[in-house]
Amino acid sequence: MDGRKQPHSIRQQRLHSNDITAEAGGLHNIQVSYNAPLNGELSIHYGSCDVVSSADCHHELGRTHVGNHPLAKRRAAHAESRPRRFVWLPPSDITTGGCLHAFSGETLVGRSAPVTVKSRKQRRWTAAADIMEAEGPWFDGVEYLKEKEPSDVFVAQTKAQTIGIIGGGMSGLMTSHLLDSVGFHDWKIVEASGRIGGRVHTAYLNGTRPDQYQYQEMGPMRFPVSITYPETNEALEIKDHRMVFQLAEVLNEQNKHDPDYAVNFIKWIQSSANAPASTSKRRPDGTVPGVTEYAEKPRYQDNANLTYSNATAVYEAEDAYSEWSSKVSTAEMAHNIYRAHKKAVDEGLFDFSEAGYLNYVLKLNKNITDQVDSFLDNSPSWGYENTYFSATEWKTIDMGLTRLPAAFGPQVINRTIFDTTVQGMSWNENTEKMTIEYRNQDDLFATSPQTMDFDYTVVAAPFSRVRLWRLPDYSSLLTRAITNLNYDQSCKVALMYKSRFWEHLEHPIYGGCGSTDIPGIGSICYPSYEINSTGPGVLLASYVSTTPARSVGALTEEQHVAMVQRAMVEVHGDIAQDEFTGQYDRICWEFNEYQAGAWCAPVVGQQDLYLPSYFHTEKHTVFVGEHTSYTHAWIWSALESAVRGTTQLLLDMGLVDEAKQITEFWMARWINV
Repeated sequence: MDGRKQPHSIRQQRLHSNDITAEAGGLHNIQVSYNAPLNGELSIHYGSCDVVSSADCHHELGRTHVGNHPLAKRRAAHAESRPRRFVWLPPSDITTGGCLHAFSGETLVGRSAPVTVKSRKQRRWTAAADIMEAEGPWFDGVEYLKEKEPSDVFVAQTKAQTIGIIGGGMSGLMTSHLLDSVGFHDWKIVEASGRIGGRVHTAYLNGTRPDQYQYQEMGPMRFPVSITYPETNEALEIKDHRMVFQLAEVLNEQNKHDPDYAVNFIKWIQSSANAPASTSKRRPDGTVPGVTEYAEKPRYQDNANLTYSNATAVYEAEDAYSEWSSKVSTAEMAHNIYRAHKKAVDEGLFDFSEAGYLNYVLKLNKNITDQVDSFLDNSPSWGYENTYFSATEWKTIDMGLTRLPAAFGPQVINRTIFDTTVQGMSWNENTEKMTIEYRNQDDLFATSPQTMDFDYTVVAAPFSRVRLWRLPDYSSLLTRAITNLNYDQSCKVALMYKSRFWEHLEHPIYGGCGSTDIPGIGSICYPSYEINSTGPGVLLASYVSTTPARSVGALTEEQHVAMVQRAMVEVHGDIAQDEFTGQYDRICWEFNEYQAGAWCAPVVGQQDLYLPSYFHTEKHTVFVGEHTSYTHAWIWSALESAVRGTTQLLLDMGLVDEAKQITEFWMARWINV
């Protein structure tokens, strides 16, 4: 009906009054315009445009109370307690040619223009909010809302909700940005440390500025871009990490290309010809040979066969495992990590580690199995990192990866509460608010914590820390995920030298990462920036993870740094001793008070079991972070989790249009789902 003849009218948000389109089996927001006061019950129905009774309609969207009715108090956040936006899940059997109708009791009080109903079809890309599933791409947003009570789904909430984001790492920062982008501004980041960025941490040695290029990455270092196969010159783009590059574009634009906050990418050299090789053999001068020498000169190669009890059995076992684990190909992972994840679950790759598959499926004896892959390995055979490390093109951020979280600074610094250590969360069923309990350094022994309340909470802290909090009564599955999810450890040592001497050796080293057999050292990475420049230089002199990191982490800082410096002399010669400045940085993430681990590393059975629990909003709480993503240990994983988590939060509030806005902008631009 025309608004002049009818006291109320219904219109589809953002669509012309004569062009309302719905998707059968889809998910939509509708808006109600109140042209006159309305108090009492309000219900909305879909049916033929000439119906006068709700009983004659095809289906009911939902019902609520509005205005000054006593039961409308829960809608007090809406103007005059009259919600204007509602959620519609058109059933798959809906017919075309109908209208939306508003009833107050059984009195028809409003009608929309005719609605065109289309069948739900797969587009080139689909908003992730429409198709999420725990094993494919995310969870199904339609099914998610169907599981909720109709009254909780029907009325979309206002943007006046207060949101607490616990953790100022990459997932927390991304969540805050996404909320701002759709008009949510009443949020705060609660950060335990005095900085943003979490495990993204660039060490600028000797107090230097980023533009002096005396730094190394103590957390994430680089981003895989593509794989080029030399035999065919075919390039395979690794699509998921494109989200990092998209974010940089968005932040640069947001900051109006202010050079103080600019995020620019440069080439990262992953491999170089003369980077050290992991071998027990040495050159005549006692230094460690490079990877090219190792490959070309047999005298530098260790005879691995001598260490095997049965080399033939070992090789056959390796081949058998490779055949099974390659059921999800590099190309599939590079093209669409979500579909690859679903296929990996279907193929059983999450059911066995390499050692588990060899011993329990192929029935190989334990000795052969342990020679192929240590029984210490209990990681599922989900080989996404093999794809990433197959990359032939890499990028890093000019002047350090810390530039990426720093670019959020103008947006978040004044809305971040620093040096605030959360120690618990408690849920109030009556007010439906979460109380955050925290202590600062000066009140650690206080009997009662300080508190702050939020309508919704996004937990962006790692479970390695969250498991120490007192928490509400979450579901058993989510509680077990928080308590038991495994984390790996890593240690890094960066050393500063008077010059970039490694670029002037007999066998010069220009960027790249190598390795060594020297115990406790692991990888050595040479700076990819400012090649052949003068002045001091900084090596990532040791990068170890998993079990060895726990051993070196137990050393004192002085013992550890001295051990690494001695190794640099062994690798490069006495020049490393002459050039050492005594400046260094050292981080062992397992012993970092804010992280308690380097990255999430689910053991067999954990990821496919726990992942769905992150996709249900319990007690107005959403969990994000790299540990809640399909992949782990990468910046993109944290960013992706924030897109998922924010979308989930918006769907929980009934704000479908905003959820679609986020997924269409962030997901559709870099991956086909």
